[in-house]
Amino acid sequence: MGINAVHASHKDLASSQRVLIVEDEFLIALDLEETVRAMGLAVTGMAADKEQALRLAPMADIAFVDVNLSDGATGPEIGQRLVEEFGITVVFMTGNPEAVIGKVKGALGVVTKPVRPSVVERSLRSAVEARRRA
Repeated sequence: MGINAVHASHKDLASSQRVLIVEDEFLIALDLEETVRAMGLAVTGMAADKEQALRLAPMADIAFVDVNLSDGATGPEIGQRLVEEFGITVVFMTGNPEAVIGKVKGALGVVTKPVRPSVVERSLRSAVEARRRA
């Protein structure tokens, strides 16, 4: 993803929204974290597997969830649980969108990896707006 150039005007987006990053590739997780923080949102943590994600879930409002994690293709299961058990707005990230499109009820959507900062920004705006309407 590289260096983010997020405008300061995004900082008022929704500072009360907390974002969980479920991604086992550390550099990708760091890029996501940088973009989220630059938009003025808090990152509650980064998880590389199902156990970590579920432990951090109670502190999150929005989650970016990779499909294939360090414990296998557990992303769809994690996403479903985040939606159903914790009321979290979920955005999936994957190189193979067909793996999750329409399979996890309540997920906001799917973005194709590699994910550019501008796509993360649009996804976050959509997630924040969806939470405001709920």
